Amino acid sequence: MKILKYTFQIFLVALIAMGCSQEDDSTNYVNSIAAPANISATVNVTQDNTGLVTITPLGEGVVSYIINFGDGSEISNPIKPGEHVQHTYAEGSYEAAITATGLNGLKTTAIQEVVVSFKAPENLVVSIENDPAISKQVNITATADYAISYEVYFGEPGNDDPIEANNGETISYTYQEAGVYTIKVVSMSAAIQTTEYTEEFEVTAILQPLASAVTPPSRNPEDVISIYSAVYNDVEGTNYFPDWGQGGQGSGWTEFDLNGDTMLQYINLSYQGIALADGTSINVSQMEYLHLDVWTAGDINTIETSLINNASGTVTEAPVVSGLTAGEWTSIEIPISAYTDQGLTVTEIFQLKFVGDPWATGTVFIDNIYFYKEPSNTPTGLVGTWKMTNEAGALGVGPSVGDTSWWNCDTDCVNLRACFYDDTYVFGSDGSFSNNLGNETWVEGWQGGSDSCGSPVAPYDGSASATYTYNESAGTVTINGTGAYIGIPKANNQGELPNVAVPSSITYNVSFIDSNTISVYVEAGAGVFWQFKLVREGAVASPVAGTWKVASETGALGVGPAVGDTSWWNCDAGCVTDRACYYDDTYVFETDGTFTNNLGSETWVEGWQGGSDSCGAPVDPYDGSASATYTYNAGAGTITLNGTGAFIGIPKANNQGELPNVDVPSAITYNIEFIDTDTMSVYIESGAGVFWQFKLVRI
Repeated sequence: MKILKYTFQIFLVALIAMGCSQEDDSTNYVNSIAAPANISATVNVTQDNTGLVTITPLGEGVVSYIINFGDGSEISNPIKPGEHVQHTYAEGSYEAAITATGLNGLKTTAIQEVVVSFKAPENLVVSIENDPAISKQVNITATADYAISYEVYFGEPGNDDPIEANNGETISYTYQEAGVYTIKVVSMSAAIQTTEYTEEFEVTAILQPLASAVTPPSRNPEDVISIYSAVYNDVEGTNYFPDWGQGGQGSGWTEFDLNGDTMLQYINLSYQGIALADGTSINVSQMEYLHLDVWTAGDINTIETSLINNASGTVTEAPVVSGLTAGEWTSIEIPISAYTDQGLTVTEIFQLKFVGDPWATGTVFIDNIYFYKEPSNTPTGLVGTWKMTNEAGALGVGPSVGDTSWWNCDTDCVNLRACFYDDTYVFGSDGSFSNNLGNETWVEGWQGGSDSCGSPVAPYDGSASATYTYNESAGTVTINGTGAYIGIPKANNQGELPNVAVPSSITYNVSFIDSNTISVYVEAGAGVFWQFKLVREGAVASPVAGTWKVASETGALGVGPAVGDTSWWNCDAGCVTDRACYYDDTYVFETDGTFTNNLGSETWVEGWQGGSDSCGAPVDPYDGSASATYTYNAGAGTITLNGTGAFIGIPKANNQGELPNVDVPSAITYNIEFIDTDTMSVYIESGAGVFWQFKLVRI
């Protein structure tokens, strides 16, 4: 039983100055350290009927402990982490209060039950189970009346030392090999006599994945060449076990089905091949990476992946070795340059080869084998196929542009009108336009329908012979042809049907949110604005595209010795207020791959820039003038900014170290992780063990 509570105490702390380069020499960061956590204790009692108990407190972020033994005796002296205290109890049950103090004086108290009985443990119940997720790990829990702790002897040759835990807690142990072992549990109280339990238990190994690899992201067809994947279109006729002799060495293969997700299983992997259909080869010279996901139980340490090229009858190959992590999927990203740098031509790849190490001793599962590159530039202008964005608020009407307060289609409405949200609007490169409505669309009452899904009604049934004229400078598109429309058929420049005549043309206002998303509206009568948000069908927008800034909150900017740790310095509430000129800076990732720092007239200028660690005019090259681009690698979880003076977070942190101690870089690579679609965590290691970290939000 553990009950946590927090108390606060103010006291002065003497700090030793740190030699590491810091954003701020202040010791204010101490105030942001959290209270001690995960407070507990191991409790041992001597089995001699004396009631002598040894208590070893445990916790995180602790500088000292004190213990109230719960029996009316004096509180203990301060106890350092890793040390213990002994106390003699009379027979009975007690609640010992363990109070842990952190560096800044914050305290956390946990209650630990202590049972002292001079009776031997009774009603011993032991649970022994194989861990469902960790291979060859056994989890053991023992409970008994009058018991205070128990020991487990695992019966593994060469290991005779028991592991001890409090009564009712769980002990986990990982065996070297699967097999049957004699496990003995000894339950102990304060009495001399113990109670034992013994069981012959079979320890099992997990020899296959329990979950699928991460699903690959959506990509444009021209940006991916798939060999084996359920997401993309694979090269037809591919042979996943051509058997170049490895079958005679005991190697084999099958297609493993994990709850409907199929993957390649190579057994006793010596070497295995994948061969494209006879006469088939692929040119991967325009691709950037080879991706594959590999799972092993731990009997294979590395996998060698070779590309084999057949240029005019001359066969050449090059290998790349990748390490594997036992018991989990290893996502492997191999740059194509890793092959071409070895002199391999990659214009006529017709085979792949995998080699296991150790040779012919273990099994691997492989999924999602494909070559890819970052998204290509998407078409410009309106040419292409568009449809209403399948989200709440994409369709609505209101008294002004941007205001759909009169009515808009919410989530339930979107679900109800699925027959409408799959309608497409096709702008041909020859100036033609068509409405593709399928068998059903949303039919309103004025059309003779019942405000429900139904067969399209002429002339708004997609049969119109229509054209369009796009005026980019005016931001308008005119649809010519009776029955042709964008969004809903009733809204036109004269008003709303059936109150006006059916028009032969309609002019809409259109603006690009990005290259694949447009905002469209038509004023259908004075002050009546029907508004639509359309997305280009099949387009794949980078999830980082948009405008971002550092979150205006405590801890969103900081530095520390590890990812997730900004204990060296982080910007607290007062700092956020002082640096308002910094927190309004934006980082703009355009859909065309360009990147911009928008700093305004002021940003935070540090001393190394010639400033005074205060708001001031941006300093070249970190003034937003850089002509920069970015590359987002979803598989690796990185963003690379290319362009001298382009940065995320703070300008001084880069991959070589911190300015001005290193050269000004022309490119910087950051690690990123999406917290949600509009929030991301960014960090960069700017020198060994120096992690600058930023929390960005989309605006």
